[in-house]
Amino acid sequence: MNKETNKASATGFLRLVAAGEVDEAYRLYIGARFRHHNPYFPGDAEALKAAMQENALANPNKVLEIQHALEEGDRVAVHSRIRQTPDDRGFAVVHIFRFEDGRIAESWDVGQAVPEDSPNAHGMF
Repeated sequence: MNKETNKASATGFLRLVAAGEVDEAYRLYIGARFRHHNPYFPGDAEALKAAMQENALANPNKVLEIQHALEEGDRVAVHSRIRQTPDDRGFAVVHIFRFEDGRIAESWDVGQAVPEDSPNAHGMF
């Protein structure tokens, strides 16, 4: 088993997925009993993997910018900016992962589009 921290595994997983290396991301980081809570897909590993592969094919120039990664116990939260193309404003996304035996066992994700105009001078990132 890999000796890296869960935080490093979570960010490694996201970087590989964003780069279109979905099979490798699953091979390295996803546990045998993985489940997820994305409401747009069935909750099993294969359904989410297929959606990630489809997205990677449709968006080969995706950009992932990790802003923060926090680890507490068996949970890791990663706040990122994800853009489908380099000139896209993108989304602010938070992924939450639960680990078992060094592998991702469960995940949640929430996202919000980056608005064109915002009254908040601090921005989303």
